[in-house]
Amino acid sequence: MRATINVAFALIIVSFLIGVYLYPQMPVRMDSHWNAAGEVNGHASRFMGLFLLPIISLVLLVLLVLIPRIDPKKENIRAFRKEYDWLIFVIIAFLFYVYFLSVLWNLGARFNFSLMLLPAFTILFLFMAFVLGKAKPNWFIGIRTPWTLSSEKVWYKTHKMGAKMFKAVALVSLLGFIFPLRAIWFVIIPVLIVVAYLIVYSYVVYKREHVKKAAR
Repeated sequence: MRATINVAFALIIVSFLIGVYLYPQMPVRMDSHWNAAGEVNGHASRFMGLFLLPIISLVLLVLLVLIPRIDPKKENIRAFRKEYDWLIFVIIAFLFYVYFLSVLWNLGARFNFSLMLLPAFTILFLFMAFVLGKAKPNWFIGIRTPWTLSSEKVWYKTHKMGAKMFKAVALVSLLGFIFPLRAIWFVIIPVLIVVAYLIVYSYVVYKREHVKKAAR
């Protein structure tokens, strides 16, 4: 197994060990959810607060590792497997960072939770852009619309555009530092806009390609 995957798995093991070690010290009712202003608005049991994210991370890691093996176009994934593995590591590291912040908070540290997430989101979006720029047609990874899956030209054009837009999203997310009470919206809204735009963009490119073919 690749080194990046091994390190990702090690982070998950560390998160479980942290949970086991800190379990006696944690409150029975842990803070577990924060609103857009970074204020607590949800709680969970001690077990869920300490082990839910590690369990989710483990399940997600297994699924992400299995995808290249079960995809009918697995040979295409091999062409950008290095980049894909790095994205897996970044996703697991992101979840570990969220878990670490949650543990710190419940140990008594106080900070704007949403604001602390901004740098992590920026790194995540940059890696997503990197992988989108390298991704070849497959059934699981990338911008999968009926139109990108039906045409390689549409796939590559849409992913090239997606790579540019997620780089822009990474930069826009940093504006949250200027508006700390609304920081998370500088992540959510740009992502929703980009996803909607790319769906429409893939359809438009597909229709243009068919018009060109019909005109020949």
